[in-house]
Amino acid sequence: MSDPADLAAKVESGELRFHELEEHADADTAAAARRLLVEEQSGADLDAVGDYGFPAEVADSAIENMIGAAQIPMGVVGPVSIDGAAVSGDTYLPLATTEGALLASVNRGCSVIDGAGGATARVTKSGMTRAPVFRVADVAEAEALVSWVRDNEQVLKEAAEETTSHGELLDVTPYVVGDNVFLRFRYDTKDAMGMNMATIATRAAADVVEEETTASLVALSGNLCTDKKPAAINAVEGRGRSVTADVLIPRAVVEEKLHTTPEAIAEINTRKNLVGSAKAGSLGFNAHVANVVAAMFLATGQDAAQVVEGSNAITTAEVKEGDLYFSVSLASLEVGTVGGGTKLPTQAEGLDVLGVRGSGDPAGANADALAEAIAVGALGGELSLLAALGSRHLSSAHESLGR
Repeated sequence: MSDPADLAAKVESGELRFHELEEHADADTAAAARRLLVEEQSGADLDAVGDYGFPAEVADSAIENMIGAAQIPMGVVGPVSIDGAAVSGDTYLPLATTEGALLASVNRGCSVIDGAGGATARVTKSGMTRAPVFRVADVAEAEALVSWVRDNEQVLKEAAEETTSHGELLDVTPYVVGDNVFLRFRYDTKDAMGMNMATIATRAAADVVEEETTASLVALSGNLCTDKKPAAINAVEGRGRSVTADVLIPRAVVEEKLHTTPEAIAEINTRKNLVGSAKAGSLGFNAHVANVVAAMFLATGQDAAQVVEGSNAITTAEVKEGDLYFSVSLASLEVGTVGGGTKLPTQAEGLDVLGVRGSGDPAGANADALAEAIAVGALGGELSLLAALGSRHLSSAHESLGR
């Protein structure tokens, strides 16, 4: 085994490059050598960063130039009763965050949901997208390409699916802007989040488009997908999983546990989440869905940047025969239970808390269950925050928890 100091010296002398260390030592030694180099250059003490609880090679597919790990506190809320198509029963929800009072708030919401008999959750649409952009000569050629795609979707399906043993091309939707043609490919990626799968499959299909038409591929991603950016198309058409959770809370439970009324929560939701968000030009009409999505993403190994799309949600509240009907609909929740960060030990254990690690039976069931669980967590978070505003307890809750 190489010595970290020797490896660091070889990098400093120019004999080795920073990113080549794993070719000359095991992953943990390479990470230790990099810490030495960074400590020397920056003056930082990286003892805590280097004190991680898994073999560094486990993270090989998740990161480059590894020096250690950033550890984030993880907690749970619940258990909360979920009536989902893919998850059912009393479930703890794992959240990793550095925001004090978040879990206390979500836990309060989940407790109220439980007191009302639990939440219902359903995935209503699924499909990971990739949308390449092609250059054509003019609008006539654009129309010809659109017609060709509609007539040859089976050809594109066969080309795309040759690249994957699990992915399934569901449809291809064309969009024309002048001499640009965007083809939005949508895939069933089963229990994988599927971005890499969709990209590789779309490349194969794009090759067929170039071979069979006059179009030229400009970029494999034309930003109409849309990945990791705020986009109305995701709010309307969905990306990943579109999932909704709801609950009917008796008036007595609202008054006793939330210290407010169904009418107050409904009015706050309308004036804050709907009117306020509309005035702001927001793509999401909710109070803080991003909080729960981010925390559960970190706890279960999801792509944290996709919180951008995951928080694209609408919260509704209305009084029904005196009781409170409350829902949250997340349009584009991109989640998976295999691949990516789900292989990291602590994140895999987060998935174990939910009972959804790995491939589901049938395929896709575990990712559906994860989406339903996140939606219920978001439901609890939305309910608690709106109730705190209704009872005017928001600032006092933060003060009492020392945040």
